[in-house]
Amino acid sequence: MSPHNVLSPRQKALQVNLDETIYGSFAEIGAGQEVARHFFQAGGAAGTIARTMSAYDMIMSDAMYGESSRYVSEERLISMLKTECTTLMQRLNLERGEQSRFFTYANTVTAKGYRGGGNYHGWTGIKFQHSPGSEPSQVIVHIKLLDSQNLFQQEAIGTFGVNLIHSCYHANDSMANFVRSLMDSLTNERIQIDAIKVSGPAFEHMDDRLLSLELVRNGYTDVIMFNSEGKVVQPSEELYKKNIVAMRSGFRPPTLLNVEMLEKGAQQFKNNLPEDEGDNVVTLAEISMNRLIERGAIDSADFLARIDMLSSINQPVLISHFQHFHTLSHYLSDICRRRVAFVVRVHNLQDIFDEENYKDLDGGFLEAFGTMFGKNTQIYVYPEKADNEDTLLLSDSVTLSTAVKPLMEYFKNNNFIQDIKDFNPNVANIWSRKVAEKIEAGDPSWETMVPVSVAQAVKNSELFRPG
Repeated sequence: MSPHNVLSPRQKALQVNLDETIYGSFAEIGAGQEVARHFFQAGGAAGTIARTMSAYDMIMSDAMYGESSRYVSEERLISMLKTECTTLMQRLNLERGEQSRFFTYANTVTAKGYRGGGNYHGWTGIKFQHSPGSEPSQVIVHIKLLDSQNLFQQEAIGTFGVNLIHSCYHANDSMANFVRSLMDSLTNERIQIDAIKVSGPAFEHMDDRLLSLELVRNGYTDVIMFNSEGKVVQPSEELYKKNIVAMRSGFRPPTLLNVEMLEKGAQQFKNNLPEDEGDNVVTLAEISMNRLIERGAIDSADFLARIDMLSSINQPVLISHFQHFHTLSHYLSDICRRRVAFVVRVHNLQDIFDEENYKDLDGGFLEAFGTMFGKNTQIYVYPEKADNEDTLLLSDSVTLSTAVKPLMEYFKNNNFIQDIKDFNPNVANIWSRKVAEKIEAGDPSWETMVPVSVAQAVKNSELFRPG
């Protein structure tokens, strides 16, 4: 990775101000003129700022950008960017369009106020021309504000906004540089970026999905999410007030067994939910970062192929930094505010009950299980069939220490852990590893082990080439 020269927010703002071709507007809702302030204070702002706007009153905001049910949302941000960019270019294009690279920066943020706690976050973005007269490109980012005081949150918002504007003009040569530059002078203890989307001619060499992967790779967020169409989405908006059924795997490739596990797990989960919650269920295919680097390094083509294969079966995907089930359970429970269930194999359950996995926790095994099951989480165990064996293994096949056995009994007796009763034994030993081996060996029987759409996606990707 190339050395990264970190400039201060003031240095970045001044560099932009001194570029006579960069000219634009600022529209900030909810947290003041935190970004524009940096450019005013750096000096030379008259050469950069056409106007700034700040609408605190909802009626005034609606008058400028149209009515909205949610003011801190991607929808509102897009409306702000569109309105401001159109206004700017209509009024100034004839006068200075030949020599200017116009931009519009906008954000809509909820920060800590006088009335207590909350979910502090915001949508921020920019529409800009990378060269005079070019079609505008666009960046949209969702950030979580983690500082405990309003003043520090405002400072973080200002710094991030300066970074975004500067990065679009000075650090868009590569995805790695672009993502790193967004967090200059910040840490992931102050801000997390959990969604980023780019479009337009300035980003023809970039892919939203790979940019999102860079966020997780660099530790700028714990989780990124792709919807059933393979598009980047913001997890807390997509999963809020949803009951979640999740399965952890590498999905290289997704098999008939993976599909069966999610379907049967979701059905049993729905049967255990209140009647009015049965239709409010989302299934998630979760891939942890260690699964992506198990082949030695993260391969971009491999990563994109997995997303394409899962989207071919309309399956939302979560990529996370969470190594253990209890940390993922805590994250999902926190954002969905409903119930969470994991569908696992017997060997996964064995791993969950292995005390060695929790020796680094102050509370050890009990802390992990309190975190995992304390927020109404359940585990559904899909029967497992070993290679070349007909015997199906259930949850009672797990080998446990004497100290742990009573806990397993407690969780099973109280339905926190349940065996899946309705299953297809014919797919019980279709492992992704076996499918990959068959593909690489040129054995055509692999196509009978995956959904038809996945088979086509594999062929399109040429990820597994016959040896």
